[in-house]
Amino acid sequence: MDYFIFIKILLTTVILCEEMSANEQKNVLGTELKPCCYDPMTGWYRDGYCKTDGRDHGVHTVCAQMTEQFLNYTKMRGNDLTTPHLPHFPGLMPGDKWCLCVSRWKEAFDTGFGPKVVLESTHSKSLQVTTLAELRTVAVPFNKDEL
Repeated sequence: MDYFIFIKILLTTVILCEEMSANEQKNVLGTELKPCCYDPMTGWYRDGYCKTDGRDHGVHTVCAQMTEQFLNYTKMRGNDLTTPHLPHFPGLMPGDKWCLCVSRWKEAFDTGFGPKVVLESTHSKSLQVTTLAELRTVAVPFNKDEL
């Protein structure tokens, strides 16, 4: 077998395995991961969920409800989430839910600007950076009517 064909098959297999395991991911409560938001469409996979895999170097795992304070904070830190970059990023407004990088959420939380989170929609990998106790202090209920 040609070496390059072998590598292509191997990489395809790894990606498919990651995507299959993405369908079995858990939230910070240890239960089935619920969707975060479909409008705007969020998530590393842009499927509405805060799923992750080994290619998600930003670890977009916290389902957060945007606030004006957080959006201003993250813009000042160099990540403008309010300006659209179409067709892939619509720009966010207060009240929108979005899968945030857990490190940015934690940084904002530690400085008093952390937005609310939906525990049922926040991926368990977030617990590698923050604690469930911290997340619980700013938790809002999951509401399927707000997706």
